[in-house]
Amino acid sequence: MTDETTHQERLHRNPHLAGFTGMPAEGDGGGEASCGAFGYLRGLRDSSAAVEFRFRDGNSIWFAYSLLGTWQYNPSEGLLLKFTGDVVTLVLIRGSNLDRPLKDGTIDLIHAGLQRHRVLWIREMTPEEIRQVSEKGLTIDRIDVAEFESNDALKDWLRKKAPTFLRETT
Repeated sequence: MTDETTHQERLHRNPHLAGFTGMPAEGDGGGEASCGAFGYLRGLRDSSAAVEFRFRDGNSIWFAYSLLGTWQYNPSEGLLLKFTGDVVTLVLIRGSNLDRPLKDGTIDLIHAGLQRHRVLWIREMTPEEIRQVSEKGLTIDRIDVAEFESNDALKDWLRKKAPTFLRETT
């Protein structure tokens, strides 16, 4: 008997939302680890070539760290990353405590994570997962990604999505 379900039905039953749980640690403290919101390289000198953004619907998009340009953090708006390649792509990450270190204090999303290219993936958490995180815990509520071929289109998008960053970028 064969499994007649489609790949989308199987994905719906078992999405990759939990992310990669990590590999066994190597002798130098290397390997991978994760929290509910992001996965990262444990070794202080380790770095990744790209970062993956995982969406609740099961889709993902990757960007090379070499394309990461300016980025801004505003606790009331979120984290805005600008990737430049053939077109400009903005990634707006909304959540809480995005700059707070994890419980063990070894890494945070922004400084020890993205800035050092140690973050492997960032994912949107489900509402249930967000409710389970304490008020002091890091959550990723939403990730918006948009491509722009003109600066006017970029500014229009920011005006609608995150006007605080528009003031800071002009």
